[in-house]
Amino acid sequence: MSLQPDDTSPNGHAARPRGWLRAVIVAPLAIAFVAAAVGFIGFLSQLRGVETDPPHNADGIVVLTGGSSRVSDAMELLAAGYGKRLLISGVHPTNDAGDISRSVPDSRGLMSCCVDLDRSAVNTRSNAAETRRWARERGFKSLIVVTSNYHMPRAIVELSHAMPDVTLIPFAVVGDKWRDEPWWTSGAAFRLLLSEYAKYVAAEMRVRLADIGLDLTSDLAEPAAAPRRPATAQAN
Repeated sequence: MSLQPDDTSPNGHAARPRGWLRAVIVAPLAIAFVAAAVGFIGFLSQLRGVETDPPHNADGIVVLTGGSSRVSDAMELLAAGYGKRLLISGVHPTNDAGDISRSVPDSRGLMSCCVDLDRSAVNTRSNAAETRRWARERGFKSLIVVTSNYHMPRAIVELSHAMPDVTLIPFAVVGDKWRDEPWWTSGAAFRLLLSEYAKYVAAEMRVRLADIGLDLTSDLAEPAAAPRRPATAQAN
């Protein structure tokens, strides 16, 4: 006598819907997990492990504050003649040109002649908006973009969306910790990369929606009044 349940019994009929329900829930989650993993690998493949000089000069240089040695690297590019002027975007409202000069040795001469400070930007999207205003005021058609390697993919997404007519040349800053140890051996580095990847995906989705006419943001729109001039190290 068989002890296995008969599929024609009430219990057998109840088991089949539960099995289908599990499949309907698990399959999309598995697909989403694989897609996210593949996307994360693609994101990591964009990150440079060493700093390389820009392939050619540009009209200007913009550095997005927030990471170690970004500003000093940008000042070195300016001193080497890779751009005519430098915009430091995202400067803290309480900082001035003197604070930056003290933190970056031998920069006083450049600060007084060729550097503009943007204190309005508070995130990457507003970095892009302020950089667009600055580039248009100066008539610049090419920019070297300086930011950390892990931040560069999202920065390029935002900047290229804000300035589709401007050529962007990435200069990825590689921090000492990135050089000293692989990111996968550090929990903090892994969490940083996951967070940045999520922000990158969100930026890509928002930009793609905007490209088809579904722009849900307004912070990159041009103001009705004349554009504001970024704070400068010295009146020009």
